[in-house]
Amino acid sequence: MTATTPRLKHEVKDLGLAALGRQRIEWAGREMPVLKQIRDRFAKEKPFEGIRLVACSHITTETAHLAIALKAGGADALLIASNPLSTQDDVAASLVADHEIPVFAIKGEDDETYKRHVEIALDHRPNIIIDDGSDVVATLVKDRKNQLSDIIGTTEETTTGIVRLRAMLNDGVLSFPSMNVNDADTKHFFDNRYGTGQSTLDGIIRATNVLLAGKCIVVAGYGWCGKGSALRARGMGGNVIVTEIDPIRAIEAVMDGFRVLPMAEAAPQGDLFITVTGNKHVIRPEHFDVMKDGAMVCNSGHFDIEIDLKSLGAKAKEVKEVRNFTQEYKLPSGKSVIVLGEGRLINLSAAEGHPSAVMDMSFANQALGCEYLVKNKGKLEPGLYSIPEDVDKDIARLKLEAMGIKIDTLTSAQIEYMNSWTSGT
Repeated sequence: MTATTPRLKHEVKDLGLAALGRQRIEWAGREMPVLKQIRDRFAKEKPFEGIRLVACSHITTETAHLAIALKAGGADALLIASNPLSTQDDVAASLVADHEIPVFAIKGEDDETYKRHVEIALDHRPNIIIDDGSDVVATLVKDRKNQLSDIIGTTEETTTGIVRLRAMLNDGVLSFPSMNVNDADTKHFFDNRYGTGQSTLDGIIRATNVLLAGKCIVVAGYGWCGKGSALRARGMGGNVIVTEIDPIRAIEAVMDGFRVLPMAEAAPQGDLFITVTGNKHVIRPEHFDVMKDGAMVCNSGHFDIEIDLKSLGAKAKEVKEVRNFTQEYKLPSGKSVIVLGEGRLINLSAAEGHPSAVMDMSFANQALGCEYLVKNKGKLEPGLYSIPEDVDKDIARLKLEAMGIKIDTLTSAQIEYMNSWTSGT
């Protein structure tokens, strides 16, 4: 339903869910000590005073803490969902009711509603855009050129979004700086590998309740998300096959102990398929044709085009829901292919997304990336910028401190040695 108040406009499922959302947000905060320290500093320094900010993100308990931190820093913030199935409706309700942050997100919203929310976000006339997948930025560049002068910069933390931003840069249409949060060490080493790894398997198990031990599990793509998914699948007792197009990543997968095959050879063997490539049509009609009866396919990449569901739907004699987030496509041959989460992010469509502990670092990067853009307003040329190394390492230090872990520091003699060329064997 759509709810409004005299002070705020928003579109959430049900404000009555706010109490549950508040409880879950508080629980997530137990595992997010780094972002809490940043929020406390923002509340004192107000780095975003007078800044209009839009975040197109998965509306989860962890995202709530990022939004609360940005508002504490003075931002006039508005949130929309970055994926139709990734919104946690109770969290959206709590952000509106408890924190007076406008949210336009409903789990299961159709494509038309999603696009309307993108337009609402741009109607906010943002100075800073936090994007997941670059839909807001792409719409701005294509359709809202009159607003480009409002933009201080953007941040992006998905591989898919970074690919799109690089394409915009190559085409000469990216006219502002964008922070590549995705490639920060404290993001992709942990969020992609451990977060995606655990949450992908969590989503699969919640959707199906199948035993993974003994299953042949095909992981398409061996980037950091693929590494995590393959590692966790093996940890659950799965026999893992990796498919790749990059020879270096393929060698890495082999040396990590996985079988590496082309998808055409893996398709007849797999019981479960997980796509994490960021590309389109990784699983296509010729693969569906040779799959086992009852083979399950799911996606943990950002968009739902990694699995060619249009072709599968056109081929199927019947499509029916057999469990929540689980659809059976009956083929003319009599075999079935099981699609999980409508081909959308399985870890968010059927589960709760990444654990809070890893999102603590990812969203610390987002918050500090926004602050960096504001501090350097007018000084940065259009393009993609990495999170500064000292910021990345400070986030790691804060995380270690919160975990009660200490590490060594270099002695003065070691520092001198590392900066000298005269000392040898």
